[in-house]
Amino acid sequence: MNIRNLQIYLRKNKIDVSIFMSLNSTTYDNNLYYFSGYSGNGILIIPKSSRPFLVVPEMEREKASKTSKVRSIIVWKKKEDLFELLRELFKKKKIRSKVIGLDLFSISVLLFRDFKKGLKKSKFKDISNICRFLRTTKTKEEIKTIRKAFSIANKILIKTIRNFKRFKTELDVANYLKIESIKKGCELSFPSIVASGKNASMPHYSPTNCKLKKGFCVIDFGVRYQGYCTDITRTIFLGKPSERENEIYNILLDSQKKAIKQVKNGTSCSDLYNSVVENLGDHSKYFTHGLGHGVGLNIHELPNLKDKSKDNIEKNMVFTIEPGIYISGKLGIRIEDTLLFSNKTEILTKVPKHLITIR
Repeated sequence: MNIRNLQIYLRKNKIDVSIFMSLNSTTYDNNLYYFSGYSGNGILIIPKSSRPFLVVPEMEREKASKTSKVRSIIVWKKKEDLFELLRELFKKKKIRSKVIGLDLFSISVLLFRDFKKGLKKSKFKDISNICRFLRTTKTKEEIKTIRKAFSIANKILIKTIRNFKRFKTELDVANYLKIESIKKGCELSFPSIVASGKNASMPHYSPTNCKLKKGFCVIDFGVRYQGYCTDITRTIFLGKPSERENEIYNILLDSQKKAIKQVKNGTSCSDLYNSVVENLGDHSKYFTHGLGHGVGLNIHELPNLKDKSKDNIEKNMVFTIEPGIYISGKLGIRIEDTLLFSNKTEILTKVPKHLITIR
């Protein structure tokens, strides 16, 4: 749960207590789940030295008692004002609250404003960096869940490609991915990208009801399983690729494979990015985004694999390698694998990445 490491940080930085909350679908904080194992509405309070406790509505009491690794659970009655409740709890449990740590990356501006109004005697410090850092390296339990998530995602994407001839539009493909994910007890970790023909030159294209067009078709897809995300991109070809199109695809594939081989403990993320740029040669001008990112409870986490990144690869990191070539108004190609680095590099993505053609 990494609570102990968070508390060490709180003490070093003279922060009395940290608060994480998920009050509804618009204020969901993945840190609450990360530190407690509980995924419903509630408030997690982690003091700098004493035991943490979880505050939940009456309707969530049973779920919290069965799933939370934080064993101290307090029921929050509907009529109680949130900040009055917090003040009472701090007083009852003798918790100093002069300085409160909040992950400002995960709460809205309005909620932060309410905190400053509701707890006027307290000062607030942003703890988003330490939360992101702690989540960068995965525990054995997290790795087990992530492997299972990728097992599901791999099978869905392989099945989708095998059935591709049945699809007429980009949305047909996107809807199929969504339905298959639901069948497996998952949700999408982000809206699927299905970009065919000229549309593939837009990295974050949203699929439409337009007919699937001949040429490269980029499929970027992931499931969320037990809170953890997956991220896979494959590019297939609709029709018969020309010699030049095959050449461009293989240049990108070769650069991606070389980057994966370079991954070692302590490897600089910016060096990985720059090596891909170098390997792409003249085509690097068509590579318009970072090389990759961490994956976990959020689809984008640390490390950042991009130019001038200060991050390095460390043991038990899960991250993507996803170079792309995008020629505006003509074509787009992206090949993305997610890796787990432990004592060696494990490629979690098991979907074939040679150029598959659908005729």
